[in-house]
Amino acid sequence: MRLMALFGLLLLPMTAHAACEGHDLRPLMSEEDQAALQHSLASVPYPEGNHWIATKGDTTLHLIGTLHTSDARMGPVVERLTPIVAQADAIYFEVTEAKMEAFEQGLANDLSPVMITEGPTLIDLMSAEDWAALSASLAERGIPSWMAAKMRPWFLSMMLGIPPCLMQNPDANHGMDARLTDVAEAHGIPQHSLERIEDLMAMFDTLSLEQQVDSLVRLSGAMQADANHLATMANAYLEEKHAQILQLARIQGFEASGLSQKDYDAEWAQFEQQLLVDRNNSWMDHILRIQDQTAVIAVGAGHLSQTYGLLSLLEREGYTLTRAPF
Repeated sequence: MRLMALFGLLLLPMTAHAACEGHDLRPLMSEEDQAALQHSLASVPYPEGNHWIATKGDTTLHLIGTLHTSDARMGPVVERLTPIVAQADAIYFEVTEAKMEAFEQGLANDLSPVMITEGPTLIDLMSAEDWAALSASLAERGIPSWMAAKMRPWFLSMMLGIPPCLMQNPDANHGMDARLTDVAEAHGIPQHSLERIEDLMAMFDTLSLEQQVDSLVRLSGAMQADANHLATMANAYLEEKHAQILQLARIQGFEASGLSQKDYDAEWAQFEQQLLVDRNNSWMDHILRIQDQTAVIAVGAGHLSQTYGLLSLLEREGYTLTRAPF
């Protein structure tokens, strides 16, 4: 739920943990946080709805917001969406399962995309106190300190965003994206990626290693998610309140960060720009080339709302938007 966890899951072969059994944190929020949440949502365009239809001329796009982690309650949703996918001319994912599998297989021969292969390690770039706190959190996720010391900071950020109870759960990453992939494969629907994994790697490495380490240290508390955060995110997703997920992450992340509001807002703005604004704009280059056909666009639900969201961007391009059953 926190920050980088919204990007998705890249699971390494770690020690197994118990199944996640968290509870929804929203009813436990203080009145002040409840008010802050409602205020943050008041001006957000398209804050709800996991299935929207965008039409322009003979082009029809079904935008489906996804959740990358699995939830048994997704089964009936997929049944309802199956006819949509089965009749589409094509389906577009952030990155197709096939491309992701190829990337993961490539790591067996070259770990440099996610590991520091030369130069100082994270132990050399952090204070002893900061390293001890970080390595303890990673140990809960089955990542030994000797391995963590050589991981790229952005990759560790994602690891922190995965609740320990999810590590090595064989079904953890069979979320909505994977389930829609199964449907597309069963019906022979062509699948396409909206981005290349290589471009994602380059995006994460735009900052120097030292800058990435500084951000990791400053935000390590805000990045960590547990079973309760996972349950809250899943519930909000299935209620189709995707903008709420993002704003909850922002509010709760600030409380856990220990940073000043100014410093935290700067970190959040950078996260938002990299993982949402820039990627949405890049995806639009591909989406706008879809002409005179019916296509499904299945991407993380957090990419739908806000002025920079895909729905607002399509509206500005002259598409008519209609919320559809999910």
